Amino acid sequence: MAECVCSAPAYPKIAWESTDCPLCGGNRRTIITTAQDFDAPPPQPCYTVVRCLDCDLCYTNPRPSEADIGRFYYDGYVPHQLQSVRPKRNGKFRQCRRSITSKMRPDWEHGEIKPIGQNRLLDFGCGSGGFLHVMYQRGWQVLGIDFSSKAVQQVQEELGLPALAGTLPHPDLAPSSFDLITLWHALEHVHQPLDVLCEIHRLLAPGGKVLVAVPNIDSAPFHWFPQAWFGLDLPRHLTHFTPVTLKEMLYRAGFQFEAIQMARHSYWLRQSVQRACRRGKISLPLKLLQYNLPSSFVSRCYLLAGRSDSFIMIAKKPDEM
Repeated sequence: MAECVCSAPAYPKIAWESTDCPLCGGNRRTIITTAQDFDAPPPQPCYTVVRCLDCDLCYTNPRPSEADIGRFYYDGYVPHQLQSVRPKRNGKFRQCRRSITSKMRPDWEHGEIKPIGQNRLLDFGCGSGGFLHVMYQRGWQVLGIDFSSKAVQQVQEELGLPALAGTLPHPDLAPSSFDLITLWHALEHVHQPLDVLCEIHRLLAPGGKVLVAVPNIDSAPFHWFPQAWFGLDLPRHLTHFTPVTLKEMLYRAGFQFEAIQMARHSYWLRQSVQRACRRGKISLPLKLLQYNLPSSFVSRCYLLAGRSDSFIMIAKKPDEM
């Protein structure tokens, strides 16, 4: 395969920063891969992912500054596009339903999130608001927050639901004001994920829960297609979690671990294969994974083996003593 070796791309007027580990603050690291931004216009630049030698967290380094990261969310970025809000077509709701196992039965029932406290929900990184709309229809008090003002405007105008522009902490949000906070593939996008989780802990009522869905850099597809893996999404994904490192980050933020479930994405697998083909020659068996039937079968095998492309973790804010 073609090599992809680089440091910070030479984008004009973009501030690049080198960072210590977002989990433990360590500065000992090793490069695990360099990969290009497949969504960027040509010539597509490359970015570096490193692993902390102290706690094993993987993260993008160097990375765009908080002031400039928005320039990498190009027009047409899918999560910010208004899609159907019917439950059967909503991606986040469908992901909810598919993640139900006996391990999650304390939190889920018949493919739906069970009531928690006063059913007050904050969806961090709400995008176009499909998940908010589904939960609102099911009787929850909902609020979305997203750094994209365009996405927030869509939620407010197209769905008629409350949403805030920005990130956490947010001046309009009070402590203990939510019973559930969801992050559907959002935590990997923030510069200080531990700080965000600490703020979520503050915003949750005692006994409240956080649900976090993230790509799994310990997945089989990443090990097969490291530079072409769809879950990297560089440089928009700044932190690359494994179940171990996310559990540790939640623990450091004050949460009690409750459950984890792998989530399969055969589409991610097909995209990874197609990107690998664009970068160079791959074996015929791997090429077959471009097609629906083999990719669906293999992604299901990954799910059963606990090596899926992504996972969902639930944690709880301890009840008051």
